Amino acid sequence: MENQQHPTVLVLGASGTIGRQVVTDLEGQAVNVRITSRNQETVEQLRREGKDGHYLDLDDPRTFALALAGVDRVFLLTGYTVDMLTQSKTLVDAAKKAGVRHIVHVGVFAEWDTTDAHFAWHQMIEKYIEASGMAWTHLHPNMFMEVFTGLYIPKNLTYTGYWDDRRIGYIASSDIAAVAAKALVDGPERHGGQHYWLSVETFNGQEIAALLSEVTGLEIKYENKGLEGFKEVIEQVVASGGESWYANANIEFVTQMLDGRMSYMSMVQNDIPYVLGRPAKTLREFLEEHKTAITESAEAI
Repeated sequence: MENQQHPTVLVLGASGTIGRQVVTDLEGQAVNVRITSRNQETVEQLRREGKDGHYLDLDDPRTFALALAGVDRVFLLTGYTVDMLTQSKTLVDAAKKAGVRHIVHVGVFAEWDTTDAHFAWHQMIEKYIEASGMAWTHLHPNMFMEVFTGLYIPKNLTYTGYWDDRRIGYIASSDIAAVAAKALVDGPERHGGQHYWLSVETFNGQEIAALLSEVTGLEIKYENKGLEGFKEVIEQVVASGGESWYANANIEFVTQMLDGRMSYMSMVQNDIPYVLGRPAKTLREFLEEHKTAITESAEAI
């Protein structure tokens, strides 16, 4: 039975990397957690487990009302697609109708006047949330450390990069989730109107390869494939079903990293200790946690 004295928090993207961790971090806290899914079977399974599961399809605003009814706070994280604009706009409108008081939104690490498309989309969403009249908290993560267990995992004793000697800041998705959960639990009185910047430490390609070598005990070299190499990766992503609008925005990201317009991506701006009262996870710690998978991939031919 829900505790009516506790605020109800709706978590979007609960099956994703960050959303799943947000749900875990909210367990045992003084909030009622509502989990949404666009899969009806998943919703029914959640309910059988005694959880507050609701059907919500971000592409169908008709599903928003029942999912949002009685909700006090929303965790908003959309997919990597230009559809994020319509999805977020319509979700924010519905949240306002439902009486939601606080939205915690995961955006991007960018200057206010960025010209990269998908960064600009996130900023437009942020401004729309701010204009809604609801309290808001914006999280600004730099590159996820999870790239080193995913897209940029080393292979054939090689770590492949695409932006020459430029530095990038990193953040663990578990720390993004922890900040989001903290804001959702404490609420708008403490976190309303706050921008939390999440870039813990920065590395260039050679330094990443050296750190991977230390952690795995292998000799991993760095190979820079530059913008043309990155375009080949994006072509493969689009060919396998990735959206071209978002994919091309990533090409612009690498272009602007190389010509200096997005040099701020190399900044350390770490608000984790202020919000959580503990240090952020370091890249070395993250790599140590995933040492087995990274080592197996690096040794594979």
